[in-house]
Amino acid sequence: MAQNGQNGQNGKSFALHSLGCKVNQEEGRALAALFLSRGWQERSLDETADVYVINACAVTQTAESKARALLRRLRRRHPQALVALCGCYGQIAVDKDNIPEEADLVAGVEERAVLPELIEKKMAEGGREIPLTMAQPLQPGRPFTVIAATSEQTRARAYLKIEDGCEEFCNYCIVPYARGPVRSLPQEQALAQAAELLAQGHREIVVSGVHIGAYGRDLQDGSHLPTLIRRLAALPGCGRLRLGSIEPQQFTAELLETFATEMKICRHLHIPLQSGCDATLRAMGRKYDTADYAALVEKLRQICPEICITTDIMVGYPGETAAEFEQSRDFCRQMGFGRMHVFPYSQRPGTPAATAPGQIPGEEKKKRAAAMGDTARQLARAYGEKFTGRKLQLLAEQKQCVNGTDYISGHSDNYLPLLLPAAACPHWRPGQFIQVEGEIWQDGCLLTRR
Repeated sequence: MAQNGQNGQNGKSFALHSLGCKVNQEEGRALAALFLSRGWQERSLDETADVYVINACAVTQTAESKARALLRRLRRRHPQALVALCGCYGQIAVDKDNIPEEADLVAGVEERAVLPELIEKKMAEGGREIPLTMAQPLQPGRPFTVIAATSEQTRARAYLKIEDGCEEFCNYCIVPYARGPVRSLPQEQALAQAAELLAQGHREIVVSGVHIGAYGRDLQDGSHLPTLIRRLAALPGCGRLRLGSIEPQQFTAELLETFATEMKICRHLHIPLQSGCDATLRAMGRKYDTADYAALVEKLRQICPEICITTDIMVGYPGETAAEFEQSRDFCRQMGFGRMHVFPYSQRPGTPAATAPGQIPGEEKKKRAAAMGDTARQLARAYGEKFTGRKLQLLAEQKQCVNGTDYISGHSDNYLPLLLPAAACPHWRPGQFIQVEGEIWQDGCLLTRR
């Protein structure tokens, strides 16, 4: 586990665990860096610590349940420790006055920037009978909050969060309530953070956020995503620039032109679809239909024929008939996605969909998720097999043992998971680019050789 530069001068230790999306994971590492900068020592969740922090997701009921179960387990195992909940679940819990009894401190999204300070104050005051709750309403006009100046990121790919919040208010989604309105990191700060990540040895920057297509909407200097992308790609040492999830309606002509002309942008885009049925999309409150989505995919493939398009697909939305589910599945096949994140609809109190008629039974949702998952695996194999015998660039990330053989694992720029026998490159190091050739698609990965 990482140790701070002050060698734990205050003698306190913390363990932090993040649940949920990649943005939340990155925020968790920034929060860890904030603790370390104040002299704390980091422990794993299985070790004894003074404080346990759960940075939790609230997108689905399942995610919330997992967080509650983890809080209960920590409270049983470590009755003397302070247990804190923060993040999206913390924000929703405070807003709805539904504080988990297992938590001694509950903080929202913005309060993570001062969480170590809040915890130190709570520990100094003593007493855990009354939980300390801190979550300010996320009103328009708030600036982007930087949790920490640096982030404890150890992977070859580093995440750069440039935006927070969402104002789309899809009928099923709790995110706008948990994250608030769009808030953008000013360009100069984004560039400075990216330059620091590159200086630390990261070769690929992943531009992330809750709704990055809306980047700059709240800024007064005319900043927008295409301009920031071009400036990031021009930074010395930038090998790859990968874009996070972008909604279909956010692809402007300038963004498409930037994707076409900036060679450091990875040949991979994550474009949420949610459903391949127009009736379901309307019920969801999405701002496009399947014709719009298909036209965008066609434009992107004209620009880059080998692009990997990944997506999110929800099944079992209220009112979705069996025929509409099959229509959605057929549309996914037509799109030929490289990867699909499939998940069943989850009721979130406070959203219109939670009380909508036609709620689908849980068993039926599981059945549809399994069927869509089969389609996802078939499409991933079909896309991956196109690159057997083809030259690719592997960004080495970590060592992985498969059936007794050590491999170097990583990704290509078009987001193919790649495995190269470690013996083929004995002196490799994380962050190294290695030229490989695709050999065979196996168990969701493309095995390669030099």
